[in-house]
Amino acid sequence: METKSQKALKTTRQRRLFFVMLLTFIRFPLVLLFAGFAIKYTYKPSLLIFVIAFTSLIASAVTDLFDGYFARRFHVETSLGAHADPLMDKFFYVASLPVLVFIAARNGSTEHSVALLLITVLFLARDLWVTFLRSIGSIYNISGCANWWGKVRTGLNFPLICCIYHFEAAPRQLLNPLLLYATEAVAAIITIISIYVYTHHYWPYLLQSAEIGDPSDAGSKNK
Repeated sequence: METKSQKALKTTRQRRLFFVMLLTFIRFPLVLLFAGFAIKYTYKPSLLIFVIAFTSLIASAVTDLFDGYFARRFHVETSLGAHADPLMDKFFYVASLPVLVFIAARNGSTEHSVALLLITVLFLARDLWVTFLRSIGSIYNISGCANWWGKVRTGLNFPLICCIYHFEAAPRQLLNPLLLYATEAVAAIITIISIYVYTHHYWPYLLQSAEIGDPSDAGSKNK
C-alpha cells in the first residue's frame, strides 16, 4: 500500500509529465494559430494581427527547447515524448513553411519565394526520409532518437523561420537581407549533412532489410 509521501510524489510526477507533454503537443496548435493570422495579415494588415501571428510562431518554436529541458530536469522522459517531439517538429514545418512561401510570393519577392519553396521541399523531404529510416531501424530495435546534427538543424531552423516571417511581414524591417539569405543557405547545407548522417547510420539496416528472407521482416515477403 502506498504511503502519503509516495502518493504525493506520484502525483507530482504525473503533473510534471502532463506539463512537459503539454509543451510538446501545444506546438502544433500554436503554429496553426500563426498560419491563420499570418494569412489574414496579408489581406488585412494590422499591427495586432501581426503581433498575434509572430508571437504564436515564436511560442511554438520555443516549446521545442523547453519540453526537452523540463523532461530532463523533472526526470519524466518517456518513449511517447521522444517520438512525439519530432512529430510536432514536422507539423511545425508543414504549417509554417508553405505560409512563408505564400507570403513571399504575395509580396512580389519572386526569387525569395522560389528559394523558400526549395527549402520547404528539402526540409520536408528530409523529414520523410528520416522517418522512413527510423521505421527500418525499429525493425532491428535501433533507437530513433535525434542525433547531434538533427538537434543543430532544429536549433537553427526554428529561429530562422521566425526571422523569415519577420523579414517578409513586419511593418518595420530590422533584418539584414544578405545575412538572412546566408543563414537560409547554411540551414539548407546542414539539412543535407543531416540527411547524409542519418543515412550513413541506418545504411547497414537498410541493406539488411532488403535481403530476401530477412528474419526481421515481420513475416512479409518481397513481391
